Amino acid sequence: MSRVAVIGAGSWGTAMTGLAAPSVDEVVLWARSPRAAEAMNRDRKNPNHLTGYELAANVRATSDLAAAVRGADAAIMATPSAYLRQTCRNLAPHLPEGTRVLVLSKGMEQGTHLLMHEVVVEELGGPGRVGALSGPNHAEEICRGMVSAAVVASEDRATRGYFQRLLSGPAFRAYLSDDVRGVECCGAVKNVVAIACGIASGMGMGDNALAVLMTRGIAEMGRVVAALGGNPMTCMGLAGMGDLVVTCTSEHSRNRSFGRALVAGETLEGYQARTHMVVEGAPASESVLELARERAIEVPITASVHAVLFEGCPIDDAMEGLLTRAPRTEFYGMEERDPATKETRC
Repeated sequence: MSRVAVIGAGSWGTAMTGLAAPSVDEVVLWARSPRAAEAMNRDRKNPNHLTGYELAANVRATSDLAAAVRGADAAIMATPSAYLRQTCRNLAPHLPEGTRVLVLSKGMEQGTHLLMHEVVVEELGGPGRVGALSGPNHAEEICRGMVSAAVVASEDRATRGYFQRLLSGPAFRAYLSDDVRGVECCGAVKNVVAIACGIASGMGMGDNALAVLMTRGIAEMGRVVAALGGNPMTCMGLAGMGDLVVTCTSEHSRNRSFGRALVAGETLEGYQARTHMVVEGAPASESVLELARERAIEVPITASVHAVLFEGCPIDDAMEGLLTRAPRTEFYGMEERDPATKETRC
């Protein structure tokens, strides 16, 4: 019997059960709350996320982490980035040795600057069995069977091929990449840029300003990717440009909508409590800025978002400083170069 475990019953984890269900005999969805797991098994719907979506017939929910991965061919990690390490640590004694792991969490661990797949490898071992998925995918559309695509990245060809076969279907296309660092870095930085775009939208800055932020956001993303040893051209694909565009423009984007709410006077804590969703771009702004300062990477968008969220900088001052920076010669690529010396600036 083929079995896949989805660890995390938020919106993305819930939608992921529908992608995996046609390819396996059983999907086990792990929820932190026993009450939520009971409700899903009884009503066939998640009481907290995507509440109108009916779970596939072969999806079973549990709050027992050991039971969730017992006999599983694969585990799909769909927990918020801040909880990923502890969840993996709790999972480690129960995960079968040959079980492949796919990481959906997006971010960079504060302090260590590790990407999410690196956190998983540290706790669960076996880098070859670990992959990451990223792309322009809102759970609200995926659960309705709307066309979407993503990139599956792993150092191991068999691992990325396995997850491509598992998740691909009539409305969901999974492409392959061996640049797992680049794919994951894009997923972390794009959430920060989306907060900036939400702020700009909330301030009524218009489409031109949003286009500037997104375009310069790709360049910022590329500098971080290059510094971490990824391929900057990954930023031009689904995990980079694709995910950036949808996260910066969609009404479903929690990072963008948080930026708009921030302009209206709502706090980060208030927004997360009201929506029951984690704004991943907020902790990402801290970890990415830490990395940038250590390695002298220029990240003006990240620095501005961080200043508003954690340094008490007024929103108007941060956005004015960001959008009135003196422009330099644009190098048409991901790395920034000094036009006088032609040396790459990271």
